[in-house]
Amino acid sequence: MTSSAVDPLELERWRRRVFLALFAALAVALHTVEALLPSPAPWFRLGFANILTLVALFLYGGRAAWAVALTRIGVGSLLLGNLFAPGFFLSLAGGIAATALMTGSRALCGRHLGPVGVSALGAAGHATGQLLVAWLLLVRTPQLWSLYPYFLLFALGAGIANGIAADLLLETLRRHPVFGSRRDAAEPR
Repeated sequence: MTSSAVDPLELERWRRRVFLALFAALAVALHTVEALLPSPAPWFRLGFANILTLVALFLYGGRAAWAVALTRIGVGSLLLGNLFAPGFFLSLAGGIAATALMTGSRALCGRHLGPVGVSALGAAGHATGQLLVAWLLLVRTPQLWSLYPYFLLFALGAGIANGIAADLLLETLRRHPVFGSRRDAAEPR
């Protein structure tokens, strides 16, 4: 069976693949650039790449968000040369916890929870996942958990800022004809 260039379903599938690849590439670029910026601790980052994960989640659903998040962590670690180093496992644990919370909350709450709320939950999950893996693999001391409130507060601030940026980006994208007719990924079809 061959497909025509004007087949709307095939066109939509290819469009989705192209935009997901673009979101993943931008997330890897942000992840890499952010790793080069000075930070007060090795795992402290603002998480700008999560903006693209949020956009993929709200435009294409949970599977797309997982694809962007895991691609960003894997390819970003390869580019930075820290694949399977402690920083990779911290990033992977935080990314898995954040994406699980974001996709789960999006599936449970649907349109009642916007990008800012989903991002704040993801940031809390990211901070918790990273600290848990740091405690399990790197620093097995109870004093590490005394940093948790500060770490969580910083993560929530960054998560809210990233959620606002994702909301603005989604608003801009939905004005474009390619995304204009697209319904929210959490809305019933």
